[in-house]
Amino acid sequence: MIPYGRQTIEEDDIQEVIKVLRSDYLTTGPKIAEFEKLVADYVGAKYAVAISNDTAALHAACHAAGIGPGDEVITTPITFAASSNCVLYCGGTPVFADVDPKTYNIDPEDIKRKITDKTKAIIPVHLAGQPCDMDAIHAIAKEHHLVVIEDAAHALGSEYKGKMIGSMSDMTTFSFHPVKPITTGEGGMIVTNDETLYKKLVLFRSHGITRDESQMTRNEGSWFYQQIDLGYNYRMTDIQCALGCTQMKKLDRFIARRREIVERYNEAFADCKNIVTPYQLPDTKSGWHLYIIQVKNKDRKEVFDALRAEGIGVNVHYIPVYYHPYYQEHGYKEVHCPVAEELYTHIISLPIFPKLTDEQQDEVIEKVKKVVE
Repeated sequence: MIPYGRQTIEEDDIQEVIKVLRSDYLTTGPKIAEFEKLVADYVGAKYAVAISNDTAALHAACHAAGIGPGDEVITTPITFAASSNCVLYCGGTPVFADVDPKTYNIDPEDIKRKITDKTKAIIPVHLAGQPCDMDAIHAIAKEHHLVVIEDAAHALGSEYKGKMIGSMSDMTTFSFHPVKPITTGEGGMIVTNDETLYKKLVLFRSHGITRDESQMTRNEGSWFYQQIDLGYNYRMTDIQCALGCTQMKKLDRFIARRREIVERYNEAFADCKNIVTPYQLPDTKSGWHLYIIQVKNKDRKEVFDALRAEGIGVNVHYIPVYYHPYYQEHGYKEVHCPVAEELYTHIISLPIFPKLTDEQQDEVIEKVKKVVE
């Protein structure tokens, strides 16, 4: 089976992890700050906060933004559930705006239609690494005084109009799950240019506890610490961050290979009447975490099952979030985003990862054409 995604772990990654295992620090040691700086410098942000995973990053970002009961946050339904669950964790209400039929990302025009006097934030998701229309989203946020939290789980290394994803909004979160642009096993990062938000995020990931004298009410000695907020244990380990440091040095190579794979797919499927290849917004560079096609004039389930039977590990990204039973049981039965719902019936993710060989990709192309065309 050729999977839709797979990590790329090389010998230097392994050796760096071994060094940490032999060191004095397995967690909350020097590798945390090293990894944070590498990510912050790469994306062009002032601050970065390493955190246990992207779901925790989104939770922390919503907390730092002050999301609470009575607040609404607009996001997309074509995403993993964490993009809206993070709002629920804070007592807020997710509101789903429909997607653009070309990019599959959140539609700024529908964001406008969904804004109420309760709206506090927007969480755009860069699906597959394809940047959202951030100029339009920032204009809406500025007009309505909204916080923008970019869910860039797929988009480390993606660019929007010459700017790296992670450099533009109030906060941006990344994922380092094994199939993502780089991996730390599990892991995430939040970047921001706002020092106040940064301090809130650091507290939130570690029980709300600080040793920073400037934040404490008193200091009884070098051993002293205080809990000044209610936080969680969302810390990353030095073991993970050591892996992240070596992976960051390879990110550009990984992204370049993903773009090569996309070019080969696009060329191969250019004349296939039953396949819609991914669209890229002008003045953007996708990191291509996923390669999502639409299958036309065919039953998607039949195509999916046939490709799996042929040894191609296709997947579907994503089921509209409000379709899930939890959401259906909690007030979302009457929610409908027509473009997202139609899109969902056609999409299939094909294999894409840096170690996918040309020979493997040729096999994928051959079998997709055989099944779909």
